[in-house]
Amino acid sequence: MRPSFRTLSVILWVLGLVPFADGRDLLAVGTEFPGLYVLDAKGEASGLGVDVMRAIASDLGDQVRFESYPWARAQKLVEEGRADVLIGPYRTVARERRFQFAEPGFYRDSVVFYARSDASPAWDGSLASLMGQRIAIIHGWSYGERFDAMRGQLDLHVAPSVELAFKLLMANRVDLAASNERDSRPRIEALGIASQVRRLEPVIDTQVGYFALPRGESHRQLRDDIGRVLRQMRTDGRLKKLARTYAVPLP
Repeated sequence: MRPSFRTLSVILWVLGLVPFADGRDLLAVGTEFPGLYVLDAKGEASGLGVDVMRAIASDLGDQVRFESYPWARAQKLVEEGRADVLIGPYRTVARERRFQFAEPGFYRDSVVFYARSDASPAWDGSLASLMGQRIAIIHGWSYGERFDAMRGQLDLHVAPSVELAFKLLMANRVDLAASNERDSRPRIEALGIASQVRRLEPVIDTQVGYFALPRGESHRQLRDDIGRVLRQMRTDGRLKKLARTYAVPLP
């Protein structure tokens, strides 16, 4: 008996040669991250994470729509399976218990401290140098395993956004603001404080960002499909070209 057209289509789809005819309707969520996920005045999403996810969906024959939420809320929606893809989280041991991650990652961040230009806070990369200093962090963010291991011993002040973390810094309510360079640059410019803050060395950590999905069998195939197309995009240069548009470093 000859195989049906649909059977052949499924076989080719499994092999990654053609997208599946009955495409999935995907919901991707995130929050406003400069260069990765930005909403314009009309509410249209753009950025590296958006463009890459659109390219992946197109290759797979899927449809994808984007919704923006506060970061903690976006994570919760994916964790509970009410959204399919979380755009841009760093990968940590704690998050491995909440999500599955599509390999490989698609961008890289430098996580750093900022201080006021007229201050001389100590930071030499050690926990000891942070003792007694007030540090602004952003709600729902991970700063890497190294920093997260220090959290219980630090004087942390949680801000709901990068802008408010820098406002706390400028108001002298904290001594340091922990953020990443990609997110911080446009916020510093928008606040008009470029001459009043400085980035400290060394970096806290270097992190790679991923697409994360709900844990469990229901999203395992999608995870593998996203990873397969991402690898193709790295090989054929599409990922590099998109990243250049937004000046976002690749892993």
